[in-house]
Order: sequence, then C-alpha cells, then structure tokens
Amino acid sequence: MIAAATFTELLELEAVQRSFAAVVLASLGLPIAGVLIVGLDVITARFAVMHLALLGTAAGLFLGIDPVLSALAVSCIATGALTPLATRPGGLSGSMGLLMTMAIGSALLLLSITGVNATGAFEFLWGSVLATRGSDLVLIGIVSGVVAGFTITNRKRLALVLYDREIALTSGIAVGPLLFIMLVLVAASIASAIRLTGALLVDSLTLLPALTARNLATSFRSMLGLSVAVGLLTNVGGLTLALATDMPPGPVLVLVAGSVTLASFLVPTVRKGSS
Repeated sequence: MIAAATFTELLELEAVQRSFAAVVLASLGLPIAGVLIVGLDVITARFAVMHLALLGTAAGLFLGIDPVLSALAVSCIATGALTPLATRPGGLSGSMGLLMTMAIGSALLLLSITGVNATGAFEFLWGSVLATRGSDLVLIGIVSGVVAGFTITNRKRLALVLYDREIALTSGIAVGPLLFIMLVLVAASIASAIRLTGALLVDSLTLLPALTARNLATSFRSMLGLSVAVGLLTNVGGLTLALATDMPPGPVLVLVAGSVTLASFLVPTVRKGSS
C-alpha cells in the first residue's frame, strides 16, 4: 500500500482524473452492452471485435487517419453485416467465429502488404486506462450514452427479442433491424473499451457486470440497472485499489469484477439451501 499523502497526490494528477472519468462513463453504458452479449449468446463477439479492431487500426495507420476511429468503424460495419446470418445454422456464435478468423487473416495480410509497423497496430490492443486521452473520454461518453439511451427506450422490445425471436416476430416486432442495432452497439462498446483496458481485459467493463446482474436480477429491467451498478462499483473500486496498491489497473479491474461475479454465482445456491 502507498502512503495516504501519495495517494492524494495521485488523485490530483490530470491523467488519473481522466482515468476515473473514463471508468465512470464506460460503466454507465458498456455493462448494458454486456447484457446484450449475454442475451444474444455472443460471448465470442469479444474475440471477433478484438481482431476487427486490429484490422481497423492497421487500416487507419496506413491511411493516416485516427486508428481508434477506424478500428471502431471497421468493427461496427463488419459486425453489423452478420445480421442476415443470425437465422442460419450455428446462429450468431458461429458467425462470430467466422468473422474472428477472417478478421485476423485480413489484418495480418494488410500489415504485410502495406508495411505498416505491426508493433504500432498491436499496441492498440494493449490499452491502459491511465493513458486515457481527452478524445477517448468523448468517444466512450458517446458510445455509453447511445447504448444506454437505445436500450432504455426499447427495453420491452429488446426483452422480447432476447427471450424468443419467434415470439417477437409474431408480435409484430422488426427483429432484423433490432438485431442489427444490437450487434453494432456491442461492437462499438467492445472496441471503445479496448482502448481503456486492452483487448484481453475488456470483460471488466462489459461481460462481467452483466453476468453478475443476470445472477441477481429478477427481470430484464433490474438486470440493466444492476449491470450498471456492478460496473460502477467494481471498476471504480478496482481502479482505486490499483492506485492505492501501486499495481497495474487492468488486471486489478478484471480480478475485482471477476470476484464479484464469482460471488454472485453462490447467491442462488444459498437461497435454495435456505428455502
């Protein structure tokens, strides 16, 4: 543990303040995207978008445009294009596996052909919340706001689509457009979170809060609220713990969120035993 005075000085640093702001903004919307990931059963989306982000980064570096924005654009476009495959055998999970394989192949081919520095492209996948820039705050704030706003506005329709698409269709809901928007939002959330935590640790902002909420919630509405609450608690708490103990934030965020998720799996067992 570091001294209290040192910790206070850390909190006064602009970079640290940006990091906390990024974590709060991300936690207000990205855990909701995690709920969509769980509901659509596309946990493999994380790996697919990670490789798409690498492809987009390589393209951005080659074209001389912001690699973060190009990675976000490529991820959203390619993931949204999977919507027509949702009804095929294997569903979205199979499609995500195909997309992941094609994306990494295309990324490595592009890096080879263009001569783009591979190290620079791969650095995008090793983000750090302490390296958050002002533009990253704007991006994560927009993505979180759009995800939260869309999901809250369309909560009832989304709940029915995630529960049973056939029933949603017979109820007159335009399932195709909703699936398209959900997939694009999932891709945007993962791609923007990669910049904060790195590709391998992105689950602390998306999937883990959603899994915890699923174990504790009694309705789709409460699952959305709990996912945000857990995201705020674990990520702000994890970042605080990392700074206080002088440890790398990314792993600490994941371990804190993972511990809370693990504990939530024990709740149904306790309730069952008590009854």
